[in-house]
Amino acid sequence: MTEFDRVEARGLTKMYGATRALAGVDLDLRSGVVTVVEGPNGAGKSTLLGILTLQVRPTRGSLRFGEIDAIASPDSLRKHIGVLSHASFCYPDLSGVENLVLAARLHGVADPAARVKRLRDRFEIGGFGERALRTFSRGQVQRVALARALVNEPRLLLLDEPSTGLDAHATERLIEVVEAERARGALIALVTHDAALSRALGDVHVVLTNGRVLEAA
Repeated sequence: MTEFDRVEARGLTKMYGATRALAGVDLDLRSGVVTVVEGPNGAGKSTLLGILTLQVRPTRGSLRFGEIDAIASPDSLRKHIGVLSHASFCYPDLSGVENLVLAARLHGVADPAARVKRLRDRFEIGGFGERALRTFSRGQVQRVALARALVNEPRLLLLDEPSTGLDAHATERLIEVVEAERARGALIALVTHDAALSRALGDVHVVLTNGRVLEAA
């Protein structure tokens, strides 16, 4: 497994034609630290997260996962990233369990069945996990999405507005999961407009505006 305990972005710039989404962003993520990225709509948060997932290539700047140049070698690093969003990234016509097994196989998990069983127990994905995902409640979908994001025990966990549409109980579960991943030593970046979630989880707060870091503390 590729080990890294830091992610360092320097001077990240992203242009979409004449539109500048990021304008020289520096960001540091560390093991066991939750970094909250905040800012108004259009500040560049989604673009920054896309670069961190290695799905978006910056126009300029550097991105290193430990000693590895992530821009030059993204394929070797993607399997160490977990992503949780308000969208589940799951297939609606597959069952919850089938979605987890597929994700485990795509990430090269050594024993997908055993890993999925542990996740089903952890997230209390009981009998409903055998049904098609399209029949799930929002809370049930979120349980599967949480399990999917963690199926590969990611070093880097990226959370994009994960509390959208969740009730109080589901939000509490989300907070417990993120706290457990922080204790495990994962590097965590959380993009959110949820002030309560930010206060509950944020160790470091980075504020973006107009594609630039306005504040980091």
